[in-house]
Amino acid sequence: MMQTVRIVEVGPRDGLQNEAKTLTVAVRVDLIKRLAACGHKTIEVGAFVSPKWVPQMAGTVDVLTALSDLDGVGFPVLVPNMQGMEAAIAAHAKEVAIFTAGSDAFNLKNTNATIAESFKRFAPVLEAAKQHGIKVRGYVSTVVGCPYSGAVAPEKVAEVALKLFEAGGYEISLGDTIGVGTPAKTKAMLKAVMAHVPAAHLALHCHDTYGQALANIYAGLEAGVRVFDASTAGLGGCPYAKGASGNVATEDVAYMLQGEGFATGLDMQKLVETAHYAAALVGKKPQGKVALALGG
Repeated sequence: MMQTVRIVEVGPRDGLQNEAKTLTVAVRVDLIKRLAACGHKTIEVGAFVSPKWVPQMAGTVDVLTALSDLDGVGFPVLVPNMQGMEAAIAAHAKEVAIFTAGSDAFNLKNTNATIAESFKRFAPVLEAAKQHGIKVRGYVSTVVGCPYSGAVAPEKVAEVALKLFEAGGYEISLGDTIGVGTPAKTKAMLKAVMAHVPAAHLALHCHDTYGQALANIYAGLEAGVRVFDASTAGLGGCPYAKGASGNVATEDVAYMLQGEGFATGLDMQKLVETAHYAAALVGKKPQGKVALALGG
């Protein structure tokens, strides 16, 4: 029987929030609906953060409201603190994502808090999620390397991932934020994490800065991971990581997985068409290879 792998589409949030061009709510909703039509079952659609700092995510409440009639698709939204959580509750969000890092230096630069301080911020968020029946997905950034402090110890990543899991995260996404990972480093990190958190509760979030994302995803497959984050057309990156210009392209990941015999539930032609559409919205060409090879 064919094994299933789930791709979590992060383009409308992690992708767009790191693009210079800000899209209207209507355009973002249209993009998300196109992504859902590709077969995606989980699409990260926005973030309840200050529009002063992340103008690309303004109007997330309107985005969620416009998607309320789409059944069978999960629409997680990022919340950095209780203020964001209150907005998510008011918008009737059914899933939120919280984030910390494997590196204190990165977390301080990204959120102005240490890892320990970020967990204090999470406490009321997690309590509110329990009260309202909202699912929580946890992100751990810089799981292989940090742009400010260098290599990150796998044991540190395991410690943070376990804490998120024990706090109530149903799935922990492990992010190679600056894309410095290689298959051996990725496997070492996953081995350490899996000693504490079951593979069924893990996802891998690879950036393609050094062209290693697909190799690292394959290493994750071999280790037993069956959920991978990806961004249509390879949109986005990390504004705090020099040179980390793009997420791995969804269509590239789907092509590899389908070629290896995994079921993704995604329509390749629609993925390619949507990648070209998404890239054009921000004035780019698709950053992945498959969309360029197959046209749009």
